Amino acid sequence: MHLIGTFGSALLLAAFHVALADAQTCAKCDVEAHGFASLNGGTTGGKRGRIVTAKKLDDLIQYAASAEPLIIRVDGMIKAKPFGFEVPVKSHKTIIGVGGKSGIEGGGLNINSQKNVIIRNLKIHGTYDKDNWAGKVGDYDAIQVDNSTNIWIDGNHLAEMGDGLIDLRRDTDYVTVSKNIIEKHNKAFGIGWTTNVVTKVTINDNFFHSTNVRNPSGDAIKHGHLYNNYYRNITGYGNYARGDTELLIETSYFEDVFDPIVAGPKGRIKTNWVKFKRCDGEIHLDVRGDTVFQASKFYNYTLADPYDIPVDVPYNAGPKVDIGV
Repeated sequence: MHLIGTFGSALLLAAFHVALADAQTCAKCDVEAHGFASLNGGTTGGKRGRIVTAKKLDDLIQYAASAEPLIIRVDGMIKAKPFGFEVPVKSHKTIIGVGGKSGIEGGGLNINSQKNVIIRNLKIHGTYDKDNWAGKVGDYDAIQVDNSTNIWIDGNHLAEMGDGLIDLRRDTDYVTVSKNIIEKHNKAFGIGWTTNVVTKVTINDNFFHSTNVRNPSGDAIKHGHLYNNYYRNITGYGNYARGDTELLIETSYFEDVFDPIVAGPKGRIKTNWVKFKRCDGEIHLDVRGDTVFQASKFYNYTLADPYDIPVDVPYNAGPKVDIGV
């Protein structure tokens, strides 16, 4: 009887631990996307799926490749192997850092032909090579997205990678990029690599700091809505409407930026209350602006006072200690 009781107690204890694992919590992980990512059925990531935790690379790879919806908590700094490895992410996933010091070092995330993915509260860094500062060798991105829809990239710290910090490529559509720190890099944020003009992207409340080019560079963007962004110490160029691209740029602050706003031969730009401080080079405020879309016809949003942006945007951008815990 004693043996049976002990065995039964062990089973109950094991079941209790399994129940605890299945009952993980994730603070502020149920927030849904705004902007263009809120359209086309919305972007909810792994909402209503299980909450799981990855502390090792193998766990993150396994969870990200799962067919089921998951909220994946990345707990701690996971080192990618081999160098530059980008973890493939399948549809209906939320990948979120636990607190303010979790993420991926020496690699990144790759979303290819997927939908409904949220990437939040991560620090991704560590593929920079001083001998390859231009990023011409190796395609080591922080976040690379190809031919995917409904993507929300929010509250991350992206820096010092070997190629792009964010690359939205090949007809990726219905994307919102918000509250990220994008810094210390050459090619910061590129959009395009396609002949089809379909991409619709919202870029708001981001802090671009000490970068060179692509802040962002948009090639073949149908509707690009940029608002409440802060750009500081940009040496190459800021917002660039290249190819057949349409940009609506509102209430943003440019400080020590060379070529802050530039339209290529086919680009179209409309601006609304943007502020410049110690900026040189091209500033194209209205290039066929009467043909540019109105964002308010697609979704609601709130514009900041540009004079508040240099304080408010850096304070609110990047990973936070109360998210994912």
